[in-house]
Amino acid sequence: MSGEDVDEITKIVVIDSESVLPSDAAMKIYESDVDITIKETCFGTMVTGPRDSVEKVVAEVRALDPNHVFVKQRGFPPGDKRRCRASRGGGPRPGFHYLRNEVASLPIISKALDEYEAYNPAEKEESPEKISPSKLKDIIESKL
Repeated sequence: MSGEDVDEITKIVVIDSESVLPSDAAMKIYESDVDITIKETCFGTMVTGPRDSVEKVVAEVRALDPNHVFVKQRGFPPGDKRRCRASRGGGPRPGFHYLRNEVASLPIISKALDEYEAYNPAEKEESPEKISPSKLKDIIESKL
């Protein structure tokens, strides 16, 4: 199957969790029964393949710890000459510094998601049944 026959995408999976390690996520991806390419990086794991397969695997990994597993779609597949460091003569790839800043903010986002999830507003008390003005008048007169 060529890339023209299938809608291929690449997603980067980044972990910021105390209970799920990046290696746990990578193992979950390696254990999947779908035809995808996996590349582990310093920031996370890149998953490339047919859209349906990638979406399935990413959903399984996110389910491990939804508030601490983040996913970002990559605009170019690994090795694309427009982004590849080998084609450009080395140095950080375009977007590296932006991704580094995004990853640095993940602990704050995770904390906010945890706090939001833990917040349960008090259950709304049912308001008493409305009474007609004439019934209210009767109640008042009966108490006097």
